Amino acid sequence: MTDGIAALPTYDEQGRLLAVIEAPRGSANKLKFDPQAGVFFLHKVLPPGCVFPFDFGFVPGTLGADGDPLDVLVLMDEPAHPGVVARCRLLGVIEAVQRQASDTRSAPGQRNDQLVAVADTTHRFATCRSLRDIGAPLLDEIEAFFVFYNERSGRRFTPTRRAGAAVARSLVAKGRAAFAANR
Repeated sequence: MTDGIAALPTYDEQGRLLAVIEAPRGSANKLKFDPQAGVFFLHKVLPPGCVFPFDFGFVPGTLGADGDPLDVLVLMDEPAHPGVVARCRLLGVIEAVQRQASDTRSAPGQRNDQLVAVADTTHRFATCRSLRDIGAPLLDEIEAFFVFYNERSGRRFTPTRRAGAAVARSLVAKGRAAFAANR
Protein backbone atom coordinates (compact mmCIF):
# COMPACT_ATOMS: atom_id res chain seq x y z
CA MET A 1 0.00 0.00 0.00
CA THR A 2 1.49 3.32 -1.01
CA ASP A 3 -0.90 5.74 0.62
CA GLY A 4 -2.76 6.30 3.86
CA ILE A 5 -1.40 5.11 7.18
CA ALA A 6 1.30 2.93 5.63
CA ALA A 7 2.82 5.97 3.91
CA LEU A 8 2.82 8.36 6.87
CA PRO A 9 6.10 9.98 7.85
CA THR A 10 7.49 9.49 11.33
CA TYR A 11 7.47 13.23 12.10
CA ASP A 12 5.32 16.08 10.79
CA GLU A 13 6.65 19.35 9.31
CA GLN A 14 7.04 20.89 12.79
CA GLY A 15 9.07 17.92 14.06
CA ARG A 16 6.25 16.38 16.11
CA LEU A 17 6.20 12.61 16.34
CA LEU A 18 3.20 10.96 14.67
CA ALA A 19 1.45 8.16 16.54
CA VAL A 20 -1.20 5.93 14.99
CA ILE A 21 -3.63 4.80 17.69
CA GLU A 22 -4.44 1.09 17.75
CA ALA A 23 -5.99 0.73 21.22
CA PRO A 24 -7.76 3.65 22.90
CA ARG A 25 -7.50 4.29 26.63
CA GLY A 26 -10.07 2.19 28.46
CA SER A 27 -10.34 -0.44 25.72
CA ALA A 28 -9.67 -4.13 26.16
CA ASN A 29 -9.38 -4.63 22.40
CA LYS A 30 -5.89 -4.59 20.90
CA LEU A 31 -6.02 -3.88 17.21
CA LYS A 32 -3.10 -4.27 14.84
CA PHE A 33 -2.64 -2.40 11.58
CA ASP A 34 -1.96 -4.55 8.54
CA PRO A 35 -0.11 -2.37 5.99
CA GLN A 36 -0.75 -4.86 3.14
CA ALA A 37 -4.52 -4.80 3.61
CA GLY A 38 -4.64 -1.19 4.82
CA VAL A 39 -6.97 -2.06 7.71
CA PHE A 40 -6.91 -2.75 11.43
CA PHE A 41 -7.53 -6.34 12.55
CA LEU A 42 -8.58 -7.40 16.03
CA HIS A 43 -5.33 -8.83 17.36
CA LYS A 44 -6.33 -9.82 20.89
CA VAL A 45 -8.66 -9.04 23.75
CA LEU A 46 -7.22 -8.30 27.17
CA PRO A 47 -8.47 -10.38 30.11
CA PRO A 48 -11.56 -9.19 31.99
CA GLY A 49 -10.82 -6.16 34.15
CA CYS A 50 -7.72 -5.19 32.16
CA VAL A 51 -7.79 -2.18 29.84
CA PHE A 52 -5.23 0.08 28.21
CA PRO A 53 -4.33 2.89 30.66
CA PHE A 54 -3.68 5.39 27.84
CA ASP A 55 -3.97 5.36 24.08
CA PHE A 56 -1.55 2.84 22.63
CA GLY A 57 -0.25 2.71 19.10
CA PHE A 58 2.74 2.75 16.83
CA VAL A 59 5.13 5.15 15.16
CA PRO A 60 4.81 4.96 11.35
CA GLY A 61 7.95 4.46 9.26
CA THR A 62 9.78 2.62 12.06
CA LEU A 63 10.70 -0.97 12.82
CA GLY A 64 11.60 -2.31 16.26
CA ALA A 65 13.60 -5.33 17.33
CA ASP A 66 10.37 -7.38 17.45
CA GLY A 67 9.73 -6.79 13.74
CA ASP A 68 6.79 -4.42 14.34
CA PRO A 69 6.70 -0.62 14.26
CA LEU A 70 7.85 1.03 17.49
CA ASP A 71 5.24 1.08 20.25
CA VAL A 72 4.09 4.36 21.75
CA LEU A 73 1.84 5.13 24.68
CA VAL A 74 0.15 8.50 24.14
CA LEU A 75 -1.08 10.54 27.08
CA MET A 76 -4.03 12.73 26.16
CA ASP A 77 -7.23 14.06 27.69
CA GLU A 78 -9.76 11.75 26.04
CA PRO A 79 -9.36 8.42 24.26
CA ALA A 80 -9.00 8.58 20.49
CA HIS A 81 -10.44 6.12 18.00
CA PRO A 82 -8.34 3.43 16.32
CA GLY A 83 -6.62 4.81 13.24
CA VAL A 84 -6.46 8.38 14.54
CA VAL A 85 -3.06 9.97 14.04
CA ALA A 86 -1.92 12.05 17.00
CA ARG A 87 0.84 14.64 16.76
CA CYS A 88 2.98 14.11 19.83
CA ARG A 89 5.89 15.30 21.92
CA LEU A 90 8.20 12.51 23.06
CA LEU A 91 8.78 12.44 26.82
CA GLY A 92 10.98 9.39 27.01
CA VAL A 93 11.02 5.63 26.90
CA ILE A 94 10.55 2.68 29.20
CA GLU A 95 13.28 0.33 28.06
CA ALA A 96 12.40 -3.32 28.53
CA VAL A 97 13.32 -6.88 27.67
CA GLN A 98 10.68 -9.39 26.69
CA ARG A 99 10.91 -13.17 26.48
CA GLN A 100 8.56 -16.10 26.43
CA ALA A 101 7.53 -17.09 29.96
CA SER A 102 8.51 -20.68 29.18
CA ASP A 103 12.06 -19.58 28.28
CA THR A 104 14.17 -20.75 31.19
CA ARG A 105 17.47 -20.17 29.40
CA SER A 106 19.61 -17.25 30.36
CA ALA A 107 19.17 -15.80 26.86
CA PRO A 108 19.04 -12.00 26.82
CA GLY A 109 15.52 -11.82 25.43
CA GLN A 110 14.27 -9.28 22.93
CA ARG A 111 14.06 -5.54 23.43
CA ASN A 112 10.48 -4.25 23.54
CA ASP A 113 10.81 -0.60 24.50
CA GLN A 114 7.72 1.50 25.07
CA LEU A 115 7.92 5.12 23.94
CA VAL A 116 5.95 7.57 26.06
CA ALA A 117 4.57 10.72 24.47
CA VAL A 118 1.93 13.38 25.05
CA ALA A 119 -0.53 14.51 22.41
CA ASP A 120 0.21 17.98 21.11
CA THR A 121 -3.36 19.08 21.86
CA THR A 122 -3.61 17.87 25.46
CA HIS A 123 -4.67 20.14 28.31
CA ARG A 124 -4.02 17.77 31.22
CA PHE A 125 -0.45 16.97 30.15
CA ALA A 126 0.36 20.26 28.36
CA THR A 127 3.21 21.17 30.70
CA CYS A 128 4.86 17.74 30.55
CA ARG A 129 8.26 17.82 28.87
CA SER A 130 9.90 14.76 30.43
CA LEU A 131 9.04 11.51 32.18
CA ARG A 132 9.73 13.26 35.50
CA ASP A 133 6.83 15.58 34.77
CA ILE A 134 4.29 12.75 34.75
CA GLY A 135 5.72 11.32 37.97
CA ALA A 136 7.05 8.02 39.24
CA PRO A 137 3.69 6.69 40.54
CA LEU A 138 2.08 6.94 37.10
CA LEU A 139 5.16 5.44 35.43
CA ASP A 140 5.03 2.57 37.96
CA GLU A 141 1.39 1.95 36.96
CA ILE A 142 2.26 2.01 33.26
CA GLU A 143 5.09 -0.48 33.78
CA ALA A 144 2.80 -2.72 35.88
CA PHE A 145 0.26 -2.70 33.04
CA PHE A 146 2.86 -3.86 30.50
CA VAL A 147 4.13 -6.55 32.88
CA PHE A 148 0.57 -7.86 33.42
CA TYR A 149 -0.43 -7.51 29.75
CA ASN A 150 2.59 -9.53 28.62
CA GLU A 151 2.20 -12.09 31.40
CA ARG A 152 -1.34 -12.83 30.18
CA SER A 153 0.11 -13.36 26.70
CA GLY A 154 2.68 -15.90 27.91
CA ARG A 155 5.61 -13.48 27.98
CA ARG A 156 7.81 -11.91 30.63
CA PHE A 157 8.22 -8.16 30.30
CA THR A 158 11.07 -6.75 32.37
CA PRO A 159 11.54 -2.97 32.48
CA THR A 160 15.26 -2.19 32.61
CA ARG A 161 15.32 1.61 32.79
CA ARG A 162 13.47 4.82 32.14
CA ALA A 163 15.22 7.22 29.81
CA GLY A 164 14.50 10.70 28.57
CA ALA A 165 13.45 12.23 25.28
CA ALA A 166 16.97 12.22 23.78
CA VAL A 167 17.22 8.44 24.17
CA ALA A 168 13.67 8.05 22.83
CA ARG A 169 14.53 10.14 19.75
CA SER A 170 17.64 7.99 19.22
CA LEU A 171 15.48 4.84 19.32
CA VAL A 172 13.11 6.39 16.78
CA ALA A 173 16.08 7.20 14.51
CA LYS A 174 17.24 3.56 14.76
CA GLY A 175 13.70 2.41 14.06
CA ARG A 176 13.53 4.61 10.96
CA ALA A 177 16.84 3.21 9.71
CA ALA A 178 15.65 -0.37 10.28
CA PHE A 179 12.41 0.41 8.42
CA ALA A 180 14.33 1.90 5.47
CA ALA A 181 16.69 -1.09 5.35
CA ASN A 182 13.77 -3.54 5.22
CA ARG A 183 11.80 -1.86 2.42
